[in-house]
Amino acid sequence: MITRRTFGKAVGAGAAAASMTGVPASATAPAPRGLGQLKKVRTDLLEIAYYEAGPATGPVVLLGHGWPYSPYAFDQVVPELVRRGYRVLTPYLRGHGQTVFLSADTFRSGQQAALGSDWIAFMDALQIPRAIFAGYDWGGRGLCVAAALWPERCAALVSVNSYLVQNLDPKLASNPVAPAIEAAQWYFDYFTTERGKRGLTQNRKEIARVVWTKNSPTWHYTEADLDRAAALMTNPDYVAVVLHVYRHRRLTEPGDPRYDDLEALLRKQPPIAVPTVTLDGKDDGNFPWTDGTPSAARFTGPRVHHVVPGAGHNLPQEKPHAFVRAVFEAARLH
Repeated sequence: MITRRTFGKAVGAGAAAASMTGVPASATAPAPRGLGQLKKVRTDLLEIAYYEAGPATGPVVLLGHGWPYSPYAFDQVVPELVRRGYRVLTPYLRGHGQTVFLSADTFRSGQQAALGSDWIAFMDALQIPRAIFAGYDWGGRGLCVAAALWPERCAALVSVNSYLVQNLDPKLASNPVAPAIEAAQWYFDYFTTERGKRGLTQNRKEIARVVWTKNSPTWHYTEADLDRAAALMTNPDYVAVVLHVYRHRRLTEPGDPRYDDLEALLRKQPPIAVPTVTLDGKDDGNFPWTDGTPSAARFTGPRVHHVVPGAGHNLPQEKPHAFVRAVFEAARLH
C-alpha cells in the first residue's frame, strides 16, 4: 500500500498545492449531452479538465476513458448514474482535450504509474477521500493501478478487460502472444518507430478509425462520433503521450524517474483487493473475452465477472447499460 507520504515523495510536491479547485472552464466549451459541467482543477503537474454531474454530496464515481476514445464514451452512462444520486466526475486524460501540463519541462509520460498517479492527484485536488473507480483501456489501467496501490481511496472498481496492470518484467517483454492478438495490437509496435511517430502526427483521426473498427467490429459508430473524439487529439501533448504509452510498454523508452518507485511495485503485479466487477466485450477485437479465470488470482477481494454480448473494446459507449449495471453491482459487493 502506498501512503500519502510515499506518493508525495514519488511524484513531487503533490496535490496539496493544488489550486483552481472546481473552477468552471470556458463557457465556449459546453458539455456534450449528459456529461455535466466542464471544469478544471490543478494538481502538481497538470491542469485537468473534467466534467462533473450529479449532487455534490452524492457518492463519487470516477470514469476513465481509453485511447483513441474520449469522455464522450460515457454520454449515456453519466445520466443513469446521476439519476441514482451519484456525483460523477469524467476527466480528460493527460494529452487529451483541455487537460494540459503546467510546465514545459515535465516529462510527457504515458506510463501506467503516471496514469494511476494522476487519479490520486485529481482526487486530492478535489478533496475526495474515496470513490468508485470505473473505466476501460487507458482509463481502466490507471484506475486499476490506483486501486492496487491506494486501495483505501477506492470504494469499488469496474474494469473492462479485467486486471489491467501491465507486467513489464523485461524477461517477458519479448514473449509473443497469439498471432491474432499480435495483429490486433499492431499499433503497439508501430508507435515505437519514427515512421509511427510521423504517422500519428499526420493521421490522428484515420488511425483512430482503424483502431475503432478493428477493436469493435460490430460497433456502428457514426462519423460524428469519430469527429468528436478526434477533436480532442489536437492537444499539444497528444502525440508525445500516446507514443510514450506504447514505447514504455514495449520497453523501448525509459519512464519518468519520478515514478521509478511506483513502477518497481507494479512489476510485482500487486493484487486488487477492493470489490470489483470485471467486464469483457464478447466482440472485442483487441483483447479476446474470457470467463474471468485467467486473471482471478489478481483479485483478492469480492469479484464478479461478466461477458457482454455485442460489445467490443469501447464497452461503455457500445453497451452503456451493461456498464452502468456493473457500477451498481460493484457498489453492492462486500
